[in-house]
Amino acid sequence: MSDPTERVVLLDERGDPCGVALKDTVHDARTALHLAFSCHVRDTHGRILLTRRALTKRTWPGTWTNAFCGHPQPFEPIPEAVERRADQELGLELRDLRLVLPDFRYRAVDASGVVENEICPVYTAEAVGDPVLDPDEAMDAAWIEPARLAAALEAAPWAFSPWLVLQAREMSDAGGAISAAAWAEARA
Repeated sequence: MSDPTERVVLLDERGDPCGVALKDTVHDARTALHLAFSCHVRDTHGRILLTRRALTKRTWPGTWTNAFCGHPQPFEPIPEAVERRADQELGLELRDLRLVLPDFRYRAVDASGVVENEICPVYTAEAVGDPVLDPDEAMDAAWIEPARLAAALEAAPWAFSPWLVLQAREMSDAGGAISAAAWAEARA
């Protein structure tokens, strides 16, 4: 279950911390800019972990997305927050955690009108073992070959979270096209 005391770090337009709010109160139709993170996880075979968000999630319920996302707590180093959430959401230990998009920022509105408005550094990592899903966070998971994921994101971007599609484009570094290179180990 979600921790009702979990907080998010609010940011000004320059990306500097300017306050703190309870996570349960920050996501609405006027979501303030805040700090988050996103992580793409691969296995030892180079496959990418996708998760399907739980139907109880406030934003994009039931939507396929990257392995996991979260919010660092005030004064918590983001890499520590990434490892904490990997364990909480997926029961995963990570290795080779790397920052790949330090300045990723997006704003998106889901079908219910709830807004995501985040500066969201993006990481990649390798999973140690297989995920054990927290049903409050993810209802399904699948390992997928990078080329198949790139093709699916290009063919049906509406079927995935908007941040996954945007991150894959930026990670591909191919003029806006999504390629399997986004998740190449050398890039990670």
